[in-house]
Parts: sequence; structure tokens; C-alpha cells
Amino acid sequence: MDVLLSPEMMPVTLALLGLLLLVLVVAVVMLMRSSATVDVSQRLETFAGGKVQERSNEPIARQAIERIDAVVAKSKQGSSIKNELSRAALKLTVAEFFGLKLGAALLGGVFGAFLGRASPYAALALGLLCAIIFAFLPDIYVKVRAAQRVKAFNNQLGDVITMMANALRGGYSFLQTLDMVAREAPDPASTEFRRVVQEVGLGRSTEEALQNLLRRVPSDDLDLLVTAVSIQMEVGGNLAQVLDTIGHTIRERVRIKGEISTLTAQGRISSWIITGLPIGLAAFITVVNPDYMAPLFTFGLPPQAWCCMPVTSLFMIALGYFAIQKIIDIEV
Repeated sequence: MDVLLSPEMMPVTLALLGLLLLVLVVAVVMLMRSSATVDVSQRLETFAGGKVQERSNEPIARQAIERIDAVVAKSKQGSSIKNELSRAALKLTVAEFFGLKLGAALLGGVFGAFLGRASPYAALALGLLCAIIFAFLPDIYVKVRAAQRVKAFNNQLGDVITMMANALRGGYSFLQTLDMVAREAPDPASTEFRRVVQEVGLGRSTEEALQNLLRRVPSDDLDLLVTAVSIQMEVGGNLAQVLDTIGHTIRERVRIKGEISTLTAQGRISSWIITGLPIGLAAFITVVNPDYMAPLFTFGLPPQAWCCMPVTSLFMIALGYFAIQKIIDIEV
């Protein structure tokens, strides 16, 4: 390990890691391109839950990858990742997502080894740390994209419910109303309600299709709508009037959330600056003057054991970030 991390062998080590990363990225891209050519039978299997006859002309490697993906997706963690990808509207399988995480980890390892090139121990420590951080970047992206999509859906839901109430007053059936929303509403509401109409057309009941919509878009406002529709289908009543009341409640909730977001903007920006400033400054100094930061990653007995300082600093920074986020998190 010392030989590979020595200053003389560092370019060779970085070149090998870069070559491995390039091979992995090419493999992931080829896998994503092959998965993009999914035929109609696979889509029908997704919606109807039926078993599709295996295609004999499909490459053996592709069949093996699909079987591996099916096994991984059935696990608890794989099922959770599959739901998150669906909420974020990313057309990736679970196996492809794990491939992206592995590629990000390798990229982080190369980046960390480059930052700590002044010392073998610094290269090893920063390589491992950056590999762990970069491995979680795809998860953070998926969660942020899913949260943004749910927020956009909630902002559109009040107008969508008003549109549904007006359509019901005009004589439309409930399914026709959903189809009109799928055609007239903006994305992501149009995409989600279009999937509801497609599921009903493939044989699912309206209640099941709406419950699937609620699983894809975990929203309290949508839960209120689905509950009202389910009760109306069981006991009857004036659904248009109920939707008017729900739409007014949702619009008021969205307005209050906007006011709270404005009042807590200073706290959010403070948490980002307090978190990013020391990390960015340390990375900048490491790139400009690696020898100056090298003692922080020195292993040994006190007083030479400086490696605990960056670990403690990162822990305290993370603690402060989560404390601020907890303070500004106000439920409506």
C-alpha cells in the first residue's frame, strides 16, 4: 500500500483508478442504452402484473442483468430505492442506480487521492472519505429531485382539484375528469394522473389506481383528496362541492408554507454557508498548498496524531447543520 501511495507511484495509481472508472462508466452507459429499448410486453408486465414470455433473441448477458435487477429490487433496500426512483421520475433500474453509486465512489476516491497527493496517508484518508461522500451523492440527488417533484405537485394540486370540480359540474364522469386533468394540467400532475387513467384502463379499480398514485407522491394534500374520493364512491354525495372545500384548504396550506419558507430563508442560507465554507476553504488550501494541510492527516501518537482534527471538525459541522435544519423545520 505504501508503494502504491508513494509520490513516485501516485501518477500510476491515479491512472489505474481513472481507467477503472472509465470502464465502469462505459458499462453503465451501455446498460442504460440497452434498458431504454424496453418493448411493449415489459410495460404491460409492469402495469398488469402478468408474466411475459421470455424473449429468445435477447442477449444472454442482458437476461442475466435483468434477473439480477429483479432479485435486487425484491429486497427491502432495493424496493425502497425503486420507490424513490419512481417518485423522482428517473427511468433507471435498481442495478443501474447501484452502478452509478459505484462509479461515483470511484470518482470520489480518485479526487480524494489527488487532493492528498502530498502524503500517502493523506491520499488514503481523503480517498476513502471522498469515496464515501461521493457514493451518497446519487441518493441525495434522487431525494432532492423527488422532494422537488412532490412540492411542484402540491403547488398544482389546488388548481387541479378546482378543474376536477368544474368538470364534474359540467357532466363529466370521474374517469373522464381524470383524463381531462392528464391532458390539460402541467407536469408533474399530468404525468401522474395519466398513469392513473392508464392503470384503470388496464383493469385496476379506481381506488387501487389512486392508492398507487399516493404511494408515488407521498403528500398529505393528495391523501385528503384520495380519502374524499374513496368515501364518495362508497356512500355517495356531491363530490364537486367536497372538492371545492378541499381545494380551498390546500391552497391556503400552500400559501402558509410559502410564507414560512420566506421567513426561514435566512436560516437555510446560514446552514449552507456554515457547512460549505470550511469544507470548501480546506479543499482550496489543499489544492493550492498540499504541504500545509498534510500534517492534519498525520497518523501516530500525540502530539503527532492530527488526523482526529478533521474528523471532529466534520462531525461538529454536520451537527450544526442538522441542528439548524431542525429549528427551521416547521410543520403546517
